[in-house]
Amino acid sequence: MKTGEQVLRFLASGGVAAGVNWLSRIGFSQWLDYSSAVLLAYGCGMLTAYLLFRAFVFGAGQQPLAHSVAYYTGINALGLAITWGVSMGLGLHLFPWLGMDFYPLATAHAIGVAAPTVTSYLGHRYLTFR
Repeated sequence: MKTGEQVLRFLASGGVAAGVNWLSRIGFSQWLDYSSAVLLAYGCGMLTAYLLFRAFVFGAGQQPLAHSVAYYTGINALGLAITWGVSMGLGLHLFPWLGMDFYPLATAHAIGVAAPTVTSYLGHRYLTFR
């Protein structure tokens, strides 16, 4: 598969996973605080993304499944830190400081989910699914 097609498939699959992440955070927020909901929602998106990336973007790769899962988990730990940091920083600090009152937490979380796109693509392409 050509790189351009792979990037488009990655973005489409990642978009579906991001939607799962974002929507599940809204659901979790009915019972949990914002920070905990962001963390749990990330796990939902992470599982969705792994399945989609393996099936439609990168394939299974040549390394054992355990190695693939370990790399995937490590790369997503970095992605989680980025997502959580951006979501918390914007939603609980910057947006209130700016006086933004139109869905500040939902907007902050959407931006946070999108933030690790480049690091995720490169990490998964060159480590997880090689």
